[in-house]
Amino acid sequence: MEPVLLYIVGVLVVVIGLAVSIGLHELGHLWPAKAFGVRVGQWMIGFGPTLFSFRKGETEYGVKAIPLGGYISMSGMFPPLRPGGESRDASTGFLDTLVQDARDSSAETIHEGEEHRAFWRLATWKRIVIMLGGPTMNLLLATVLYALVLCGFGVAVPSTTVSAVSECVISATEERTECAAGDPEAPGAAAGMLPGDTIVRIDGQPVAGWADVQAAIRDRAGVATSFEIERDGRELALEVTPLATERYVFDDRGERVESGGAPVTETIGFVGVGPLYAIEQQPASAVLPAVGDNVVRVGELILNLPQRLIDVAEAAFGPGERDPNGPMSVVGVGRMAGEIAALDQVPVLERVSAMVQLLASLNVALFVFNLIPLMPLDGGHVLGAVVDAVRRGWARLRGTVAKPLDTAKWVPVTLVVTGVLGIMSALLIYADIVKPISVFGG
Repeated sequence: MEPVLLYIVGVLVVVIGLAVSIGLHELGHLWPAKAFGVRVGQWMIGFGPTLFSFRKGETEYGVKAIPLGGYISMSGMFPPLRPGGESRDASTGFLDTLVQDARDSSAETIHEGEEHRAFWRLATWKRIVIMLGGPTMNLLLATVLYALVLCGFGVAVPSTTVSAVSECVISATEERTECAAGDPEAPGAAAGMLPGDTIVRIDGQPVAGWADVQAAIRDRAGVATSFEIERDGRELALEVTPLATERYVFDDRGERVESGGAPVTETIGFVGVGPLYAIEQQPASAVLPAVGDNVVRVGELILNLPQRLIDVAEAAFGPGERDPNGPMSVVGVGRMAGEIAALDQVPVLERVSAMVQLLASLNVALFVFNLIPLMPLDGGHVLGAVVDAVRRGWARLRGTVAKPLDTAKWVPVTLVVTGVLGIMSALLIYADIVKPISVFGG
């Protein structure tokens, strides 16, 4: 298949995968809402004009033109202003009008004789279950996709077989990658090690994985070391003396460790050999830790989002490069999926696995992002339910009765958050068009 067609297929995979993820997110809200008796008027993927829809029972199901989210329309999201269902009040300003309009819109969703089916009348735990249903669905979907990648397709892990042997030693602090006159010969090449050799033992200790090789080399700078290798079915003994070389220090996420703005380095033993990577299926026990690591990474990104967005803006409107681990829009994810699909030199199964993992990460992002305790995000509605419960509990302790929390007053916050999200999306989309993050490292 032509690279252009493969690229288009990759983009379509992300678009369809995103639509399915959004649809399942909204089903996560829909199912408990219906189970608790709330009237649900609409279940929609996207925003804007409706492309198509159908009605089943009291609910309209459909797809809208802008696939950047979704929603379900539940009856009575906001409590009335006064007991008896009255929601009108005298407007005194723009914000008061917005709040009042929100109450009116909420009141219009309550059908006569079905006041008991309003969302705001539910017990606190039921409201929380409904609002957490969407993010939970994304988390479950991400877990299933990670299980498919790790336990089904498998992941590339370094084996004890050598894939490449360096000719010389180049300090990691230098920019060049080619050998120059005067560079010391790499110990592996000097000892006669060749690509395809399998390292069996080091100083008589069996080698189970490449991590054992790295650990042995790191601690033996300047020390003559016996490497027992297997080559063409025969075992050979080579004497290798690792050289002391300077290398950057990386953290558990593969990022350089810095101190005072400068990268931290350490002196370790160096042989100059690289491992051959093999695809290995992982045990089921590896799935949840992988999901957890992704959740932590997304959480850290969100906590540092203001600075990350400044970095994106500086790169988009200046000469700087994008951070490959920084935020990106749906456009960026689609471009990345297209690049992955168009990699003809990579086996099909590995490309499919990479796109499945991309969708898994997207669902983790949807899970974490929707937990932010700000309306209109799910976390904002959960916060409203919790605050309402605390107020009611405090009132009971004092022997009084508290009115339901007037969450309609949070509508201005909703508008601000929506505006900020719109600006953020526009910035990321622009950056993903003019200076995209590439799977090739650019």
